[in-house]
Amino acid sequence: MNISLFDQSFDGLLTAVFDAYLRRVFPDRVLPEDTPLPLFCDDVHRVVTDEAKAGRVWKGLQKRLSPSALSCLAQTWLAEEEDTPTLLFRYIRKAVDAPRSIETNFADPDVLALTQMWKRVNWERTRLMQFIRFQKTADGIYFAAVEPEKNALPLTVGHFKDRFADQRWIIYDLRRGYGYYYDLQKVREITFDQDGRQTGALVSGRLDDQQMATDERLFQQLWKTYFKAISIRERLNPRKQRNDMPVRYWKHLTEKQD
Repeated sequence: MNISLFDQSFDGLLTAVFDAYLRRVFPDRVLPEDTPLPLFCDDVHRVVTDEAKAGRVWKGLQKRLSPSALSCLAQTWLAEEEDTPTLLFRYIRKAVDAPRSIETNFADPDVLALTQMWKRVNWERTRLMQFIRFQKTADGIYFAAVEPEKNALPLTVGHFKDRFADQRWIIYDLRRGYGYYYDLQKVREITFDQDGRQTGALVSGRLDDQQMATDERLFQQLWKTYFKAISIRERLNPRKQRNDMPVRYWKHLTEKQD
C-alpha cells in the first residue's frame, strides 16, 4: 500500500497530486500527517505543501472541469470526513487522466461519492443559514455560535453579509475555534483565546448578563412567546420537527432555550 501524508490543507492535497505525477507513484490513501500508518506500507511519502505546485494542479483542473464542478470539488473539501482526502485525490486524478470531463459520469463510484459528499456539505450550509440565532452584545455586536458537523461556515458568509449589511456581527464555530467578524465594511476571519470574558460564550454559545445588551433578554423572551403562540398543539408532530430542525441545532436556538 502506498501512502501520502499531508498537512490537512487543500493546497497540501493539490501538492500531493503534483508529487504523485512527478514521482509516478500514486497513493492508495492520502492521510493527515499525524495519522497512525497502516500495518503494511510499501511507500510513505510526506508531502511538503507548495503553493506553486498546488496552483499548477488547479490550473490544470480548470481546463478539464466546469466552474460549477470546480466549486463542488472545493466545497467537498469542507466535509472533513475520514475518506475526504483520498476520495478527492482519486477524483482529481481521474479528471486529469480522462479524455473528456468526468463531472457527470455518475456511473463512476468516485464521481457519485463526491457528489453525495458535496450534498452533505451543501445541506449543512442551508441549515446554518436557517438556524443561526444572533444575540446582541453590550457593545452592539450581534453574536452567534454554531457547531456544524461539516465545516460549512465559510459558505454562508456572503449570505449574512448581504442579509445583515447594516449590523456588525460575529458568527463563531465553537467546534473548530474560528469565526467571521463583519465590521460594516468587510468580513474577516477571527479566533478567540480560550480565556477572559469570552470563555462562557465560547463554551456554551450563550452570552452572560454582563456581555448581553440590556434589551436582548427582552427580545429573546418575545421571540420565545411568539414561537409558542404560533404553535398549534393539536398539530404537533415531534418526529417531523426533529427532521426539519435537527436536535443538534437546538442548543443554539433561542426558541428552544428554557
